[in-house]
Amino acid sequence: MPRRATPTVSTVVAATTEPPTAPTTTSSPPTSGAAAPPPAEAADAVRPGDRVLVDEGFAPIAGARVGLIVNQTSVVDGRHLIDLVAESDAVELAAIFAPEHGVRGTADAGEAVDDDTDTATGVPIHSLYGDTKAPTAAMLADLDVLVYDLQDLGARYYTYASTMGLAMQAAAATDTRFVLLDRPVPAGGDVVTGPVRAADQESFVGRYPIPSQYGLTAGELARAIVGEGWLSGLEGLDLEVVEVEGWGRSRPWPDTGLAWIPPSPGLPELANALSYPATVVVEATNLSYGRGTFDAFTLVGAPWVDPATVTERLNARSLTGVRFEPVEFVPRDLEIAIDPPYEGEVVRGVKVVVTDPATFDGSATGVHLLEVFADEARTRGRPPIVDRPEMLDLLTGTSSVRQQLDARMPADEIVAGWRSDLLEFAEVRRRYLIYSEG
Repeated sequence: MPRRATPTVSTVVAATTEPPTAPTTTSSPPTSGAAAPPPAEAADAVRPGDRVLVDEGFAPIAGARVGLIVNQTSVVDGRHLIDLVAESDAVELAAIFAPEHGVRGTADAGEAVDDDTDTATGVPIHSLYGDTKAPTAAMLADLDVLVYDLQDLGARYYTYASTMGLAMQAAAATDTRFVLLDRPVPAGGDVVTGPVRAADQESFVGRYPIPSQYGLTAGELARAIVGEGWLSGLEGLDLEVVEVEGWGRSRPWPDTGLAWIPPSPGLPELANALSYPATVVVEATNLSYGRGTFDAFTLVGAPWVDPATVTERLNARSLTGVRFEPVEFVPRDLEIAIDPPYEGEVVRGVKVVVTDPATFDGSATGVHLLEVFADEARTRGRPPIVDRPEMLDLLTGTSSVRQQLDARMPADEIVAGWRSDLLEFAEVRRRYLIYSEG
């Protein structure tokens, strides 16, 4: 019998001040809040809502006192929307609101964001990720319009969607207009997968009864939240969506010509964002998802894992749009990741490489990862990998996935169980679509 080839194990070494050089697979840290703009002809092909607003001279909000819900992704032609609004004679910048990770996107996941003052404009910055997660009536008292401009992922667990809904409620309660500057979804707008959130799992990482990946832009989701009554008190909301121009919903980010600007520290590159829907469930385990490297959410492992074994098992499943590579990495204490799991230790596992965002099923892949790594732990006499079961339930939106994994139900059967709920959600989703295919 011919001898089976052993896969090559790549090594990832976390950078501290300088990015590593080849042949490691660690990506370089982001150099600033904004990535370099793409070529003009590419940028003109797809125009996100913030660019449309600026190109129209702020006509949809002309004469208004404006509050901005923004972060480091809120950039048009290399300039922050805060600065563009502040300089405009058409509107008055009156307040800034900071979501998770802050206005400049430097706060770690889960880290509280403080109130502040914008040094360039002197305008107050109100935190929406601390003791207060929604604008108060006092914060909105002097505003005519609240403008939302955040890059989302189309994934239920990413907290910007919760921030958006709570801000919509606050705007409705104070008769403040809510203008949403829409953006493409990184994986494309047709990826709908994962369990629909159960009623008993509502949280800030699962505000709405939607699947893990819901196939809607922020603007479409906002329309659905109002239309389906997923939050109370929105009947009188004055909602306007400034639509993306030149984008067809089946086009993933690489086909838009737009530069990628990290929406949070753990997603410095597009690759991190594309694999995030699969690997975010690792946050509920004693495994590492690469926190403490610049490849967070593309890596899964622990010091006791055999990379060749788990890689072979995962690739044998022929999951669409993804391949797995054996890897070793060393988490480090970084400014964007304090005290990461297994800091300074060699962690062994797999790298998740998304080869086709449009066909990649992140939610299904996450269940396969949990199943394979749980089997690896049992084989090696390790404790169960899920050490925060309540967190896993919140992330998956249901307790059934955890219970099915505990019962050793195969991942394919778990995923098949989502089908009926997804078909029912598809009927709801269809009512709120703005963008056509292409």
